[in-house]
Amino acid sequence: MADVKKVVLAYSGGLDTSVILKWLQDTYNCEVVTFTADLGQGEEVEPARAKAQAMGVKEIYIDDLREEFVRDFVFPMFRANTVYEGEYLLGTSIARPLIAKRLIEIANETGADAISHGATGKGNDQVRFELGAYALKPGVKVIAPWREWDLLSREKLMDYAAKHEIPIERHGKKKSPYSMDANLLHISYEGGVLEDTWTEHEEDMWRWTKSPEAAPNVPTYIELTYRNGDIVAIDGVEMTPATVLATLNKIGGENGIGRLDIVENRYVGMKSRGCYETPGGTIMLKAHRAIESITLDREVAHLKDELMPKYASLIYNGYWWSPERLMLQQMIDASQVNVNGVVRLKLYKGNVIVVGRKSDDSLFDANIATFEDDAGAYDQADAGGFIKLNALRMRIAAGKGRSPL
Repeated sequence: MADVKKVVLAYSGGLDTSVILKWLQDTYNCEVVTFTADLGQGEEVEPARAKAQAMGVKEIYIDDLREEFVRDFVFPMFRANTVYEGEYLLGTSIARPLIAKRLIEIANETGADAISHGATGKGNDQVRFELGAYALKPGVKVIAPWREWDLLSREKLMDYAAKHEIPIERHGKKKSPYSMDANLLHISYEGGVLEDTWTEHEEDMWRWTKSPEAAPNVPTYIELTYRNGDIVAIDGVEMTPATVLATLNKIGGENGIGRLDIVENRYVGMKSRGCYETPGGTIMLKAHRAIESITLDREVAHLKDELMPKYASLIYNGYWWSPERLMLQQMIDASQVNVNGVVRLKLYKGNVIVVGRKSDDSLFDANIATFEDDAGAYDQADAGGFIKLNALRMRIAAGKGRSPL
């Protein structure tokens, strides 16, 4: 511990990280630099400054990372139509490599010996933070208090805070029974009644979305403009990446879109039930597949679909900064050069319905696809030979007595 003189702590100002701050000061007898990221979580981050100052912190970083988060992390992920285990849009996972990157940047700027985080020893986030940190600064020391201390319950944390006079805000309303994480892409909920996989989630848990039953009785139509696979405008109004996502969150939430209740497989080995609100991301996924449906070559689209689960696992498991993810990203980005155009959507009571798509780079040819007279654009007689050639191996096998019947 003597070799640790300064630590950069990922600091929210809440109970856990406030206790960690004091614990680092006492256990390692070191200077602590705090870093608080604004990723669009919807809560004020500035109060963290006063809390850190009250605990003697001299170097305090509070960074607005919303644009970088969406531009350099969320948008690249959605170019791949990324979904983990068929449902999860990776809202927590995709934020961790950015936090790890900024922790390392601050460590380099301040000459810190180590970084620290508040992720528990049971979850995925410890892996994501630390894999990112080691990829970006191989020799960095990582301090994970939840793997070292004996403060393994909320009661013990509260007792520690009281003993050391750590200021903890107490709100008039009852504390949420859930462990929550929020950023511009989503809110996650774990713990509480959700630990019983048979118990239905509570309606008052949700923060961003109306229930489909309470959503408007008339549909909302929107048009999304794409350039190189990314949304650049909504209803013709150009927007920055963070504004795009924030706007879609609001529109989607009003229409009951983006709720999810799943049991997922954590990288550390256990199954975990989580509920997620991802209204903007749910809209983005549907719309991106729609614009790709007319602009991507068939085999390129199918290859992307085959590689996507691997890409999703890399992000979920914390390998954003790995060479294999970077390699896949280059391929994915190359596929998006012609993914340009407009998608029209109808949003109605939890549903995202594609009702139109157009592009100057469209590969859809109505003259060929038509059920009417195509004036010789497609010779239907060619299909007979195509079918026979594709059936040749099966015809040979059947002729040898290997018929499946």
